[in-house]
Amino acid sequence: MPDADAKATAVRALPPVLQLDDNARYRLLAEPAGVPGRPARPELRHPSEMKNRAVGSIEGRAALLHALAHIESNAIDLALDIVWRFEGMPEAFYLDWLQVAREEALHFELLHAHLRELGFAYGDFPAHTGLWDMADKTSGDLLARLALVPRTLEARGLDASPAIRNKLISVGDKRGGEIIDIILRDEIGHVAVGNRWYRHLCRQEALDPVHTYAALALRYGAPTLKGPFNFEARRAAGFDEAELALLGR
Repeated sequence: MPDADAKATAVRALPPVLQLDDNARYRLLAEPAGVPGRPARPELRHPSEMKNRAVGSIEGRAALLHALAHIESNAIDLALDIVWRFEGMPEAFYLDWLQVAREEALHFELLHAHLRELGFAYGDFPAHTGLWDMADKTSGDLLARLALVPRTLEARGLDASPAIRNKLISVGDKRGGEIIDIILRDEIGHVAVGNRWYRHLCRQEALDPVHTYAALALRYGAPTLKGPFNFEARRAAGFDEAELALLGR
């Protein structure tokens, strides 16, 4: 579904329980494996080609909100992809990710509505595909997907949210700050879902979660984690003290 608004609306309308087929697998997407449907805009660029804009101007603030909306649009695709792609997990796994998809859709709708209040729309600024690039790399490995998307890339959002909220509040954007608070609250839960199922698979395969994470990050070229870290949010999302101690070095 290439229309981002229509996709968000459809995902928010998904029922809490879907019919399982003969293989005990949820079927959500009519599209084949690969890149999900996307709108013609925004123009997609490499992250290194993206320029920073000061949030003191309306355009700069809109660019920031647009970047966040793009992340949330990709996050909808990621949650649906993990449901559609990976078979054989407990029913609770699929229900968890369906709920994540609904909340990501809400985040997109909130950000896009606020962006429109500033006189802009989704697609008006370029964007990058960092989140989906890692999803593509891990498309054949559920353990790696859980380790490197929710527990790495999305967890970085926990770290970035306080600074983004403060930027918006500093220029008088109270509504923007309220939306970031909603997103941070929900994203703690989304990262917790990733942590829960990552550890489930590690227990199932008798793997050490910390050492396995390091090996997967190296194998798939995950970005190096850089502070400052939101340790309070990371604890709430289920990271244990051994993992947090590694970040504090």
